[in-house]
Formats: sequence, structure tokens, C-alpha cells
Amino acid sequence: MSKYYSYGRQTIDQKDIQAVVQILKGEWLTQGPNVKKFEYDLSKKFHAKYVSAVANGSAGLHLIGLALGWKKKDIIITTPITFLASANCILYSGATPDFVDIDPIFYTLNVDKLEEKIICYKKKGKNIKAVIAVDYAGIPCDWKKLKELSVKYKFQLVNDNCHALGAEIDGNIGYACQYADVVNMSFHPVKHITTGEGGAILTNNKDIDKKVKILRTHGITKDEKYLTKNEGPWYYEMHFLGFNYRITDFQSALGSSQLKKLDDFLKRRIEIAEYYNEKFSKDDRFIVPTVSENTKYAYHLYPLQIKFNKLNITKVKFFEKMKENNISLQVHYIPVHLQPYYRNNFGFKVGDFPIAEEFYKNEVSIPIYPSLENEDLQYIVSRINKLAK
Repeated sequence: MSKYYSYGRQTIDQKDIQAVVQILKGEWLTQGPNVKKFEYDLSKKFHAKYVSAVANGSAGLHLIGLALGWKKKDIIITTPITFLASANCILYSGATPDFVDIDPIFYTLNVDKLEEKIICYKKKGKNIKAVIAVDYAGIPCDWKKLKELSVKYKFQLVNDNCHALGAEIDGNIGYACQYADVVNMSFHPVKHITTGEGGAILTNNKDIDKKVKILRTHGITKDEKYLTKNEGPWYYEMHFLGFNYRITDFQSALGSSQLKKLDDFLKRRIEIAEYYNEKFSKDDRFIVPTVSENTKYAYHLYPLQIKFNKLNITKVKFFEKMKENNISLQVHYIPVHLQPYYRNNFGFKVGDFPIAEEFYKNEVSIPIYPSLENEDLQYIVSRINKLAK
């Protein structure tokens, strides 16, 4: 049977399976000690004081908005090149979403355009409540500048770090919590490590973490410090309208096992990216990701731009032909502001964020995951070169 390639895929070994089986044979399947262990492991790896593991990355973003107190009439800015969850969490809190175009070189939120938008709002007597900056494809944003702007204009700073587990700035794997008030991670199967579905919220702020931990379990607490009274060991109180956004112990056990292999996973992803860079960078049909100085990319995605307007094949036909060759590609992403819901409810339109829109026309996410062998890469590159004419 011929190999089949997708843009991303989990890597599970026998140790991962054994870690899960051990929990399934034990006493705790959920709300047990392995959740806390996974949180500790994440805290240690990414230099965060506080970690709350949750059901998935989207749940994490929802809880972040609630914990930060977003409400009606608050303006929250994010990037149009991201998964819908990065913007939808703004709506869940009743706040108003807006976008800033991407940087044409690094594909992340353009910090200069962000400041321009903030100043524009200020002239109208409005302030920005928060910015959700996405480390797209595993490429860290300009976090030093974002931090400066957050202090200057007094807005909350959220790192949607779902693509960037293991990325570094100036050799620091813990940059996310260093610069942002709160950080969101995802452990979906196509991400760097997986728990099946799952996510985590990291922060150095004790109050944010306390609120998140209550909100992820129905808004309930049994902590005597917060109870208005205590009728016995069974007693609990609901202080907030929360949700069931918990993660299980067997998922957490898988996460801890996977986390041990993150460095090896990243090493292979970087090797694959460097191979693609070498093969495509000198060909004017393609644009490869630009690597900034003092930054280590995590390469959740390899976003190859193909100049379809200069080729004899359309993007649709290219996808179809690649699939015939057992290579399933993807596009990351359809700009959020062009989705019917955002256009109909907030008045966004084509042309609002031209760099993001042009990027969408060209971008193709090609396979990048640790189990790809060198001969697999040769095959993938050969198929792309043959079809992109």
C-alpha cells in the first residue's frame, strides 16, 4: 500500500501507550493526580509559575477571556491569519473583535499596524482592552515590541501559543510567559505534542490562574478560603458561571509522556523545514518562511507560498493533483474577517487586510511531522516541483 501524507500527524510510541494503559488500569481516570503532574511538567518546561490543563485549546481561549474580564464594548484585537477560535473567544465574552494585518515577512501580527490602530481608536475616545497575538506556524511574534506597546497603551496581552510549543526567543523557551499576561496552548494531534484533545493555560499571575481553575469546573470551589460558609467535607459553592472544561488523567499521562520527546520532535521538524528551505528558496515560484535572528521556530506548519498567478495551474487543481499523489495539503488560514459571520455582523470586507488576503491566495501547508523520512521529503518536493508549472 502506498504511503499517504497529510500536512500534520501525531507521533505515538509504545511508551505513550503504556503511560495511558497504566492510568486506565488505575483508580483515577479524571480529576486525579496525573492532571497535576502534567501541569507541573508543563510549568517546569515552559518556565510558568501557574498552569491549568483544560479540555482543548479553544476552551483555553474562552476561559482566558472570562478570567481577564472581557465584556460588552471591550475591543479585542487579533490577527486575521489564525484559526477561528482565536477570534471566537472574543465573541464568547460579549466583546468586540477587530484585526490587524500580518507582517509580510514573518506572517505574524504587524506591530506597527497595531500601534496605528490603537492610536486611531484613541482619537475616537476608545481604548483597546486586549491583544491576542498568535505565534503563527510556530513563528514567534515580535514579543518585545508587543510588551512595550502593552505597557505604553495599557492593554492585556495574550499569547495564542498553540503553534509554537518549544519555540524560543534569545534562547528562552519560556518567552511566552515572560512577555504575555497569559498563554494558551493546544495538544491536538497535529500539534507538537498531543493528548488527543487538550490544552493548557499558562501564566505568572496567581489571580488569573485561580479564576481559570474555578471556571474550568463549573465555577465551583471547595477551597475554604473562598467559601461563605462550610457545612461539611461534601460542601462546595458556585461563585462564577463556569464550564466543564477539564482534561482527563489518561490524557494528561499521554501529555507528560509526549512532553519528554518534545525536543526530539522539534529537532526533526527543524530539519524538515531546513530541507524545504534549501529546495524551494532559490526557485522564484515559491516563497519560504523567513527566519528572524535570535529566534528558534517551532514549525507546527510549513507555510509554503506558491505564486499561482504566475503558473499554469490553479490552486484548486494543484490540491487535487497532489491528493492523487497521496499528499493531502491544507491552507492556514482563510482570513477570519472574510468569514460570513464576521462580515455580516461586524462589516468586515474584502480589502480590509490585503497582506493577509494575498497570503491566503498563495499559502499551502505542506507535510511536516517528525515521522517523515528523507525519502518521503524527496517525494513530496518532487511532486510539488512537477505540478507547479
